[in-house]
Amino acid sequence: MSRPPRSRSDKGPSQRQLRVGEELRHILSDVLSRGHLRDPLLTGVSITVTEVMVSPDLKNATAFCMPLGGRNAAAVIEALNKHKGFLRGELGHALNLRYTPALRFAVDTSFDRGQAMDALLRQAKSEDGTDGP
Repeated sequence: MSRPPRSRSDKGPSQRQLRVGEELRHILSDVLSRGHLRDPLLTGVSITVTEVMVSPDLKNATAFCMPLGGRNAAAVIEALNKHKGFLRGELGHALNLRYTPALRFAVDTSFDRGQAMDALLRQAKSEDGTDGP
């Protein structure tokens, strides 16, 4: 018995979306590390761009970021969203795309989820009483 064909919405991002997202991540990381943003909330803050998700039409992009140590994450993301016009312009100079994607910044919560999963696994291991890997 064969599987029914999957619709476009069932599939993950296309190879082009992944490639463009990775390129955007590298460019944003480079721009943020150079310190061209004149904002007191961003001065001296090391920001990690963990992932950039791009819409299927490549016109919108969400960058998931986290300041080093996770301190003032909401304020840092708000400051990045305030400067998204400048950052989009920097992307436009570095990219070879017809349209430069509109940017949106969001806090990356994958670190928190990973710590929670690790805690659950440690708890299950201690309750089980096994010392295996």
